[in-house]
Amino acid sequence: MINRAALSVKPTLTGERVRLVPLALRHAEDFWRSVQDPELRRLTGTVREFTLADTEQWCADRADQPDRLDLAIEDPHTGEFLGELALNELDPDNHSASFRIALAPGRPGRGLGPEATRLLLRHVFEEIRLNRVHLEVFEYNPRAVRSYEKAGFVHEGRSRQALKWDGQYHDVLHMAVLREEWLAGDAR
Repeated sequence: MINRAALSVKPTLTGERVRLVPLALRHAEDFWRSVQDPELRRLTGTVREFTLADTEQWCADRADQPDRLDLAIEDPHTGEFLGELALNELDPDNHSASFRIALAPGRPGRGLGPEATRLLLRHVFEEIRLNRVHLEVFEYNPRAVRSYEKAGFVHEGRSRQALKWDGQYHDVLHMAVLREEWLAGDAR
């Protein structure tokens, strides 16, 4: 059974190089700057334009969402914004949810993504007690694929030519991790 209380209370999770904290209004400007970056937009498939006001509203009400987690990724020593992640699209009947992560420009390649992902997965499987977490990643983002594999995600399939970006079609890869795999695995 899902522990909904653990989902509605937004945690602070601390690792060696990252701290996950509830996404809040204080993160809005850094978050907004991140989503303006053309490479981040390409890697996440973001086509919508966000204003700073949109982003402030989004960040301000994340803590009030009882069926998802939106967390900022911070440096545990300085509090610097390193990115954000979300557990969303909760399916309570099947004990599953979707996952996404976006590191701020200039942050990928340092092992921060796998560490942040593992911290969240530990909370998801041990505290919230979901059975499955899934994600989608674009085929042209092999760095993200490796990061997800390091965190315990397994390839489940591919949607061929499901994304049109910059005039070309690209496949979307589907990956997931199961609670039993997580609890038994080395990715923790």
